[in-house]
Amino acid sequence: MADLSAFPVTRRFPPQHPDRLQLYSLPTPNGVKVSILLEELGLPYEAHLVDIGKDETWTPEFLSLNPNGKIPALIDPDGPGGRPLPLFESGAILVYLAEKTGRFLPADPAARYETLQWVFFQMAAIGPMFGQVGFFHKFAGRDYEDKRPRDRYVAESRRLLGVLEGRLANDGGEARDWIMGDDYTIADIAMLGWVRNLIGFYEAGDLVGFADFPRVAAWLERGLARPAVQRGLTIPARP
Repeated sequence: MADLSAFPVTRRFPPQHPDRLQLYSLPTPNGVKVSILLEELGLPYEAHLVDIGKDETWTPEFLSLNPNGKIPALIDPDGPGGRPLPLFESGAILVYLAEKTGRFLPADPAARYETLQWVFFQMAAIGPMFGQVGFFHKFAGRDYEDKRPRDRYVAESRRLLGVLEGRLANDGGEARDWIMGDDYTIADIAMLGWVRNLIGFYEAGDLVGFADFPRVAAWLERGLARPAVQRGLTIPARP
């Protein structure tokens, strides 16, 4: 049985199955990326709910695993060389799990890097911009009288949705089902939760004119129809 006692986070979130992957997360767009992939892969794992409403990501135990203080984070008790591997940042975790299993990331080098660029597109663009739309439309920012910040993020989010629409349209060629064409990859997994939140939880569909992006809407519907995605969207279970 793996010994994870060297990781302080296990004192706050004791593992019941230390031989399994340990996921520390919350069902947010960033958190569910990893739970969806784990469900798609069928890997045995143990999910620990890290409550950001209670500032649990800022505890010393969690910060010892993720100094950035964000979810998700992960410990693989059977990492490279058979040694436990701690990881933070969702994109890095997606790439690691895909490479560990040889799934959802193309083996062809050119296609692999093309997939990674779309994962980074989510991390550097879609995530931050959609999150700001949520802040200014649903959360505290909605009370700001000056709507210019909100409008800036709305305009940028529309531009990003247009980038996705163009990708799925394949520049006027035969439409793609997934970001990489016929193959569902970690690029899709990285973005599904964010687009879902934008029009669902953030209730910003009309604000960003989501109806103007029919291929993105169809892609989202295909993604949400996958059983592993549906399961992953609620892992770890909220109390």
